[in-house]
Amino acid sequence: MGSVTEREPFRTRIKVRHYELDTLGHLNHAVYHSYGEVSRLELLERAGALKDMGNVASVLLETNVVFRRELRAGDEVDVTCDVKFGSGKTFKMDSNIYKLDGTLAAEITCTMGLMDLELRKLVADPRGRFEAAGADMKLLSTAE
Repeated sequence: MGSVTEREPFRTRIKVRHYELDTLGHLNHAVYHSYGEVSRLELLERAGALKDMGNVASVLLETNVVFRRELRAGDEVDVTCDVKFGSGKTFKMDSNIYKLDGTLAAEITCTMGLMDLELRKLVADPRGRFEAAGADMKLLSTAE
């Protein structure tokens, strides 16, 4: 009986720029949110989840960052992104920011939805919409 290997979530590499620092010399708190957004959009693009979605777009409903270690100018980080679908109108797109030595620098949790841009309402089955659009569900979510 073989062991189940957990798949690694999608990763995006980002270099911390000097203009992103605060007066303490480490990455400004708001930029962590930007790094999460970069990873979310890269994942959606790579998984083909931005094409053929019709008049529907992903919307950020809630986001939270837990800061674990400081990041400084010149640091390179890997920002993961993994989607977790539930049964309702919302889904999770969570990210971890890791230094290249594997140190966890931050955890970002996001609640997302898919909005019908004409009705200005969330669609009932976001997972089904991604699947119908031909998105790579295994790339989007390690739970698939």
